[in-house]
Amino acid sequence: VQLQAYGGGVVQAGGSLRLSCAGSGRIFSTYPVGWFRQTPGKEREFVARISWNGRSTYYTDAVKGRFTISRDNAKNMMYLQMSSLKSEDTAVYYCATTTDRGIPTGSWGQGTQVTVSS
Repeated sequence: VQLQAYGGGVVQAGGSLRLSCAGSGRIFSTYPVGWFRQTPGKEREFVARISWNGRSTYYTDAVKGRFTISRDNAKNMMYLQMSSLKSEDTAVYYCATTTDRGIPTGSWGQGTQVTVSS
């Protein structure tokens, strides 16, 4: 399942932004899905994961308390609400299906650039 992320942009430090991720097909609702991010010269890193039914979420320590992951299976959509943004959150954000432990599966779709200006 390939997912497409969008909704990125330029925001000032301390601001908020919501990313969206569009899935396709009935199988979207049967997978855990998650957000990842990548900056130039670095490997893609895990940000957050949500279970197939939305009841379980997991975040990397760097975003705990600032980011909220959610999903709407009826619309085949997933979201990442980002608040109190920091310059170190600047990255290209991707969404993907994952294992229960947040390991990405499937192929990567197009990411969306988030730039936090200080």
